Amino acid sequence: MPILVMKFGGTSVATLDRIARASKRIAREVANGYDVIVIVSAMSGKTNELVGWVEETSHMYDAREYDAVVSSGEQITAGLMSLRLQEMDVPARSWQGWQVPVQTTSVHSAARIEDIPPENIKAKFAEGMKVAVVAGFQGVSPDGRITTLGRGGSDTTAVAFAAAFGAERCDIYTDVDGVYTTDPRLTDKARKLDRIAFEEMLELASLGAKVLQTRSVELAMRYKVKLRVLSSFEEYDPNAGTLVCDEEDIVEKNVVSGVAYQRDEAKMTLISVADRPGIASAIFTPLAEAGVNVDMIVQNISEEGRTDMTFSCPTNQVARAEKAMQDAKDAGEINFHDLVADIDVAKVSVVGIGMRSHTGIAAKMFDVLSREGVNIKVITTSEIKISVLIDRKYMELAVQALHDAFELEKAG
Repeated sequence: MPILVMKFGGTSVATLDRIARASKRIAREVANGYDVIVIVSAMSGKTNELVGWVEETSHMYDAREYDAVVSSGEQITAGLMSLRLQEMDVPARSWQGWQVPVQTTSVHSAARIEDIPPENIKAKFAEGMKVAVVAGFQGVSPDGRITTLGRGGSDTTAVAFAAAFGAERCDIYTDVDGVYTTDPRLTDKARKLDRIAFEEMLELASLGAKVLQTRSVELAMRYKVKLRVLSSFEEYDPNAGTLVCDEEDIVEKNVVSGVAYQRDEAKMTLISVADRPGIASAIFTPLAEAGVNVDMIVQNISEEGRTDMTFSCPTNQVARAEKAMQDAKDAGEINFHDLVADIDVAKVSVVGIGMRSHTGIAAKMFDVLSREGVNIKVITTSEIKISVLIDRKYMELAVQALHDAFELEKAG
């Protein structure tokens, strides 16, 4: 039988009624001739509750025990969904990460999948099981301990299973009905895309679009797993949702496919740093070791052997970045006059594979922002992306203006 992977997020399994609704979708795919691997998240809100219990119990908690507690949410969902399917006369059983086994690294709470041997589940399919309901977000370390993959890890679990089992497709069921040209909450002109290329989805996911977890898109692109994002709350439609696929599988292509944004960004500038070989390493190594997620980086022109270095990071990591830089200065590793943090900025990006073959996209973007009175603080580009840092108060205006300027409400 062909294999289909179906993943249901927390909102899709938030109640027993929603688990029953999801089970009907699964039973329909079984009737269509598939053996189905279902990846489930914890019921909505459960993971946050479990994390809260851990933090309330122990401020300096053992990460191994954290994983043991937090992974239980997915196990509950898997068991309940298997019971519901059995009540519907669909042969199903639940699988925890260690039973598959989902083999991971030993980095607790942020493990990475290394291998998923398919033999155990395939043997049960051969015996007549039609649905394997697998607890997402979890695996087992080489020493036999339960591990978790980090928040959003169930998406990664689903894609990894699709790759390991050679699945025909991986359907990601969530609370939105696909991938949009931008956040529909910011403009009613946002349009659902029928298809989007892996590279575009990867950029959008990393730039703030929360439809798919970034690691899951990376995996799908590497192993050529066709992903479909669709809503678990819409009526059944075999052509629903957005297909994330190879660029070659997309016939109609807009130059720009989407506008993404990240609201909680900070711009940090080291003023008057020595301009010498190794200075970038001296700055960004301590930041990396402190767990600061640096994004945009700009170095100014040097004058008299001194330069300014600007970078962006999430606002909740500003204090950590400031401490890392001060510690490096105190240790004599770097020397700077001042560190200035601007926490009232946002990042707005346009993304599209069409940028490879079309000129003038950056000029058009900057002209649009200029006419709206939006000042650009930092610019970075890649082959299919242009990102700018702007004052946060202009973020929604910028997204709407760019969406209109590139006519994203129209199909390519």
